[in-house]
Amino acid sequence: MSHVRTKTIQRDISWLSFNARVLQEAGDYTVPLRERIRFLGIFSNNLDEFFRVRVATLKRMMQLGSKGKMHLEENPEQILEEIQMTVLAQQSEFNRIWELILEEMKEQKIFLVTEKELNEEQRAFVSNYYDEEVSANVIPLMIESIPEMPFLRDKSIYLGVVMWKQESALKRMFALIEVPTRVMNRFVLLPSPDGEHHIMLLEDVIRANLPEIFNYFGYDQYHSSVFKVTKDAEIDIDNDLSTTLMEKIAKGIKNRRKGKPVRFVYDKEMDPGLLEFLIRKLNLSKRDNIIPGGRIHNFREFMDFPRNVFPTPGTRRKPFDHPALLEKRVTDVVLQRDLMLHFPYHSFNPVIDLLREAAIDPDVTSIKITAYRLAGQSKIINALINAVRNGKQVTVMLELKARFDEEANLKWQARLEEEGVKVLIGIPNMKVHAKLCVIRKRVQDTIMQYGFVSTGNLNEDTAKVYADHCLLTSNKAIMTDANRIFNYIEHYKTGTHFLKACTTLLPSPQFARKEIVKMIQSEVKAAQRGLPASICAKMNSLSDEEIIDELYAAAKAGVEIKLIVRGIFCMFSEKEKFLKPVKAISIVDEYLEHARVWIFHNNGKEKIFISSADWMVRNLDHRVEASCPVFDPQIQKELKDIINIQLRDNVKARILDNALSNQYVQPADGEERIRSQYETYFYLHNKIEQNLAISRY
Repeated sequence: MSHVRTKTIQRDISWLSFNARVLQEAGDYTVPLRERIRFLGIFSNNLDEFFRVRVATLKRMMQLGSKGKMHLEENPEQILEEIQMTVLAQQSEFNRIWELILEEMKEQKIFLVTEKELNEEQRAFVSNYYDEEVSANVIPLMIESIPEMPFLRDKSIYLGVVMWKQESALKRMFALIEVPTRVMNRFVLLPSPDGEHHIMLLEDVIRANLPEIFNYFGYDQYHSSVFKVTKDAEIDIDNDLSTTLMEKIAKGIKNRRKGKPVRFVYDKEMDPGLLEFLIRKLNLSKRDNIIPGGRIHNFREFMDFPRNVFPTPGTRRKPFDHPALLEKRVTDVVLQRDLMLHFPYHSFNPVIDLLREAAIDPDVTSIKITAYRLAGQSKIINALINAVRNGKQVTVMLELKARFDEEANLKWQARLEEEGVKVLIGIPNMKVHAKLCVIRKRVQDTIMQYGFVSTGNLNEDTAKVYADHCLLTSNKAIMTDANRIFNYIEHYKTGTHFLKACTTLLPSPQFARKEIVKMIQSEVKAAQRGLPASICAKMNSLSDEEIIDELYAAAKAGVEIKLIVRGIFCMFSEKEKFLKPVKAISIVDEYLEHARVWIFHNNGKEKIFISSADWMVRNLDHRVEASCPVFDPQIQKELKDIINIQLRDNVKARILDNALSNQYVQPADGEERIRSQYETYFYLHNKIEQNLAISRY
């Protein structure tokens, strides 16, 4: 079965190819064991979200056909079939890697034990632990005797239990227990012999206590299996004008529990009678991705596998301060010069410090900021609340439609409004994804504006693992345009002219697309005249067909094209008509490559941008985004140096070829091995050494 169209690779199949790269990391024996387990968790979590969103959308397309008011994929039924085949193959590879990891864990004296492998001391511990900690959170459901199957939670795992008496094995009863991982740690550390670590999963603690849980019925035989259901997670926002957006989203979150199942994953050792009963009660069909698996499910929780049981520490290095900020206040530096932070190498603290300083600065009059995904205990929010209490006008654009963060953002909205913050909640049928901050300061009769434009979320937790760029600036043109984007968000019904008036930032919707196309076409014209022409672009995803067509035209004209795309990549990078081969790679490593950077040759006067937008229809046409030029020559060089380090990666870079083969870039004979995330760390850290040497001199 072909997974390609005539012009582009199908996006969902390309995404599965990206997740295969994550699985490659789990299978790479050079990666520390604790990180390999974490990558299994990331792979599993990614796949869950893929089913909740993309598979659910394809199923809707299939049901609605031409009546659907959405962008229809070509032949969603065929795509779903190919997804099923690909996922089953990946699941098999996942199981193979997990078996190898279990063996390596044993070599390091780390044992994942089941209820059948406990010694006397451990059995007593587990019984006591269940009574004191677990039992209050366990609610068994006798599913045969209740008239209607309860709504099963997405993201939860369930223990399906079969019970019978030995003398009458044919008379069996079914029960269901939700494993309470929402309120308890899934990993239970058991008493262990010296030098060993014995760990038990919460579901196995429950399994060990089934006779106690069901002692009322007098059964003496038990068989239990874990399963989980993945549901359609899209929130239907109806057009009832009398309902506020907050009410609609709150209602949508509640309705997610009732979402249609899009995948049912179960232990292949499950009792056949129970399996048939669950499939019937959940109204599942063969099209609903009924996938047999191993004993353990919801591997996403393995991202939080106990870290202190591993004999060797992790390889992750601590973030460090930007050299320009070692002895100065962030505000003072930003008012003098542009500054770019590169997370997670640089510390995220200067972003928080900039807001904290503004909060107590008597000359600061207002702060405007966008928020998409915030940290659970957000220091950003604390700084903004402090600013309000100090008499500043604070405006927060809080995107309530940020997928899977809707509930958290509703809570942040209530908290901010309670404190007197002006909260903007977005635009119907569009998400605000731009990462902007504008701080306004009055000194005597002069108004100054400063702030930042970033490629990543204002989230101090993810900034430790997401690789992003954040430009701190007081550039008047950039700040003026950032204000225009805020004005558009506030007056979106009549405010398109604000976006049109931008002279420096490239805003989405509409305007960034036109400029990207214009810049690509400008390179084509240069190549046709025999002049140097090049495009280098880094992003999370490339799927927009118009832009892919322009890149094809550029490659045919002889423009040098280099692409670094972590996730979805729908372009054919190999075509006979290309005058120069397109270099296209994906880097999957310790940190998540999240930044967007564009570099156009522009007849030697390079245009360099950082952006919050990928080259996708949703980002360019259906989101508010901000793409920002980088003017400072020193920062331009720094950014280009980092991109060039990534283009030379021959350890963690994979070739994005037409066959989605995920082959690693191989070093040439005698060529040094370059792992770009390590090299970037050393490159940026050396700047501190150079700075200290200069100051000492």
